[in-house]
Amino acid sequence: MKVRVAIKSKDPRIVPDMGVRVAFLERAAAASPAPASSVVVVPADAVRGDGGGSVVFVVGEGRVSRRSVSAGKTAGTEREILTGLTAGERVVVSPPPSLGDGDAVRVAQ
Repeated sequence: MKVRVAIKSKDPRIVPDMGVRVAFLERAAAASPAPASSVVVVPADAVRGDGGGSVVFVVGEGRVSRRSVSAGKTAGTEREILTGLTAGERVVVSPPPSLGDGDAVRVAQ
């Protein structure tokens, strides 16, 4: 299936003819169709289990904040986030076990 994607903000790491893997999330069967809504998706490695829940580390102003999230389905290497994160927030991918709330970080460009 051929899919065309529009990118809102230019990123120098994206070049013409670059390959991409796409996974379509299943829609839950319901009596009436649900209104369209934005889905927040992050790399699955960004989500860490935490005593029966899930957390991510959100990057802001050189520090990370530990945030509880409700994680949904995993599709390939991506994980759906149902609540606790908004589109556009930066998360730490594969956070080390030693990373804690409020730790200083440097974002690689």
